[in-house]
This record gives sequence, C-alpha cells and structure tokens, in this order.
Amino acid sequence: MSHLPVDPHHIPARFDPAVERGLRREYVRHETRRQFFTQVGRGLGVAALSSLLGPSLRGAVAGALAGPGPLPHVAPRAKRAICLVMGGGPSQLDTWDYKPDLKLDMEMPLSVLGGGFELRMGMASAQSKFPIQPSLYKFARHGQAGMWVSELLPWTAKIVDELAVIKSMHTDSVNHDPALTMMLTGITQAGKPSMGAWISYGLGSMNDNLPTFVVLTSKFVDDPGEAIFSRLWGSGFLAPHHGGVTFRTDGGDAVLYLKDPAGMDRAQKRMLLDGVQALNQATYEEVGDPETHARIEQYEMAFRLQSSVPELTDLSDEPAETFELYGPKSRSPGTFAHNCLLARRMAERGVRFSQIFHRGWDHHSKLPEKLPKLCEDIDQPCYALITDLKRRGLLDDTLVLWGGEFGRTVYSEGVKVRDSYGRDHHPKCFTVWAAGGGLKRGLTYGETDEFSYNVARDPVHMRDFHATVLHQLGLDHNRLTFRFQGLDQKLTGTNPAHVVRGLIA
Repeated sequence: MSHLPVDPHHIPARFDPAVERGLRREYVRHETRRQFFTQVGRGLGVAALSSLLGPSLRGAVAGALAGPGPLPHVAPRAKRAICLVMGGGPSQLDTWDYKPDLKLDMEMPLSVLGGGFELRMGMASAQSKFPIQPSLYKFARHGQAGMWVSELLPWTAKIVDELAVIKSMHTDSVNHDPALTMMLTGITQAGKPSMGAWISYGLGSMNDNLPTFVVLTSKFVDDPGEAIFSRLWGSGFLAPHHGGVTFRTDGGDAVLYLKDPAGMDRAQKRMLLDGVQALNQATYEEVGDPETHARIEQYEMAFRLQSSVPELTDLSDEPAETFELYGPKSRSPGTFAHNCLLARRMAERGVRFSQIFHRGWDHHSKLPEKLPKLCEDIDQPCYALITDLKRRGLLDDTLVLWGGEFGRTVYSEGVKVRDSYGRDHHPKCFTVWAAGGGLKRGLTYGETDEFSYNVARDPVHMRDFHATVLHQLGLDHNRLTFRFQGLDQKLTGTNPAHVVRGLIA
C-alpha cells in the first residue's frame, strides 16, 4: 500500500466509512492489470460456485478457514513439545548403541552389507574395504533398567530413568538435506509444512502474546557442518502464521524491529498500527488475498511481542542455582545451554512447540577429536532441561525429543587411523530419545544387529515417530490433514505410518 497517497504521519486512529470508501477508490485507481484480472477471476469463480452450491458455499468456506476440525482427536498426554535437533547425524555407536564384541581386525561381511550395493550411495562408495571401527569410549549401565550409556554423556546418564531410548530408528535418505527435511517435515522434498507448523495448525496457541512455534539456533562448537534453511520450520501450504518464529541468539534483540522508534510510546504505536491495519483490511476486501490477513495477524503479534519477548528472554529473575543446573555456558546467549533454559521458560509460558538446533555432528573424520566436544556441549543442558521440567511439574505434559537426521556407520570412512577415524552417513539404523508427555520411562526400545548396521527388532521409521508425537499431543496423524493439490496432505505422507504403542505408558 506504499503507493497510496496517504501521509503516514496523519493516519487517524479510527477510519470512518467515508474515508475507507475513499481509500478503496484510491486502491482501485492504482490497481495493476494483474490485480484487476485476479479480482475479476475471483468474482466469476465465486459467482459460479454460488450458483452450484447455494447456501452451502459459506459453510464450506468457513470450514476451510476454521482449521482441521474438532480437536483433539484422542485424549492428549502432552500439551507442548521441545525438539532438540542434532544436525549432522550423531554416532549411535559412540553414544548409545553399545557393541562390545566389535574388534579392530574385523571387516564388514558382504552378507550384512547386502552384497555391497547399498553402500554405493554413501560417501565411502569408492572404498574397496570396510574395516570395522569399534568405539574408543567406555560404556556403563545406568539407572534402574541398567541402560548402556557412553562415558561421553555422564550427565544424561543420570536421567536415563526418565528417557525412552529408541535404537531402531531408520529413515529414507542418506544425505543431510533430504534426511533433515524428512526429520522435520515428514518428507524428503522441500516445501511441505514442518512438524511444528502441523502442531500449530492442529492445536493452535496456548499464549496469544507469544508465538505458537519458536526456533532457536545454537552457537557452533566447531565446524557448523551442513547449512539449515528456514523451510525446515516453515508453514508450507498452511497459513503463514503456523510457521516457526526464529529468535536471534547473539545477545541482541531476540526479534528484530520490535522496538519502537525514539520518541514513540505505546499509545502512538497503537494508533499507527490501527491505521495500517485499516489499510490492510481495505486491501483484503478489494483483492481477497489471504496473505493480507496473515500480514494483519503478524502486525498484531509483533505489537504483543514488544512486551512478552523481552520478559521471556530476560533471565535476570533466574536464581544462581538455575544457571548452575544448566552449566557455565547457560549465561551466554546463543549457547545450547542458554537455549535449553529459554525452552523451559517458553514451556512455562505456553509456547506450543520449540525447536533448538545444535549443529556439527557430521564426523567423516577426526571423530575422536570432535565428538567429545559436542557431547560435552549438550550433555549437562539436556540433563538440566529434563530435571528442571520435572521439578516444576511440567515434564508429564511436555514431550522432549532428541536426535539427528540419521546415524553413522560401524566401518571407518577413508584410511583407518585408530585415534582419528571417521564414520559415514547411515540411515538404516540410529538412536534417538524422548522423554515426558506420557511416554514410558527408563525404556530401551528396539535393537540393532551386532554391527549396528540393520534393525534387528522393533523398527521405527521416522513417519512412525511423527505419528507417535502427534498422538501424544492428541492428534491422529491420519485425520490431521489439509487439502492441497487435490490431496488430503498430512505430516506422515502417503506411506503407511503407525503409532508406536510400545513407547506409550
């Protein structure tokens, strides 16, 4: 609307009908050729539909705008979720999947490799030999269930009785971008709504003064690894307001451009915003573009965020004991520890879905040098997040998810050097864990073969994992749909997906 002849410094707080009609006339006078034909086309289409459907048309349109229908589909066990994304693919062999019988002088049998042909899609496809590389790290049993955990995760080992550890995860892609896209949107191709957007679409907001879905990116410990893109938390074909809102974590303003200009108070900002919204509403009535409604909602949300975000991100009210719990890095904005503390605060304030990225887990080489640093960076904060949620009575109805897009191979990639080995991508089996939200505690679910190469028992596909997450939030993955391109689209796609009942308490 910047082309309209309106002085932004003299926008009235309330538009009377005469002024609004004048604005509409000005809009039509400045209407482009494309806008004109779009408006005519919409008018003809509505007229044709009205003649065919009669009174049912308004009800159909109202139904499309209302959302996915009566919800929840099932009794929810969780109100919110926190997703901890370890981008790059953590090595399950060096963290959770203990294989004590592996020896340095072993090589992968062709019978396990499937004749070797499946390897041709990996980074190590040019290798003629695949020497086994056992983990350098000691494992020990922890918790009442005696769960095996690597020495790299001493803090997480203290809370295994709260975790459901899934060793039999598998996914569809061997490459980072499609596998991470699968993990966060349910499909390897870009453009579909993210898991957080689907949850926002299904359940809506718990706090009108904060976004339903918030994304945090943690500082790099070492090499950042693969790039991440906003489509990983985007809304796809759902309404834009279902997408994730990224909070900056560099110590500056969490959300850019929220602060008012110098000399403007809240009353003046409200008056200006009312004027802009009236212009947007006039645009919507003339053009009918639903994106205009999204713009109106975004302006209003930004106005509310001006007071809610500073309060959320100001940790001055947290006692010293809290920072001790999350570790020394928790006072530094942008660290994984700081972001986990923010995630707890968001859970308290009704943020439905928060997603924290921690990158750099792609260890094709120098794994013994890099992996301990990353584990140290996330270990105590993960322990603290679960402990903090539990002591505040939030863990029972908060689902916490941890994992990467795939795992790593048991064989060494490239030249095998004992103290400097690397592992290739491996989508056929890997480990993730989840806690709270009505899941069983102290559970190890699924098993891999002796090489951690194939699933040996109770496979869980990424689609099954998504179906289970939705189920715990009260959503049936087969009924949470949105009509797009002639299909009832859903997070779990068109392939079969199943709720993993063995994970549910």
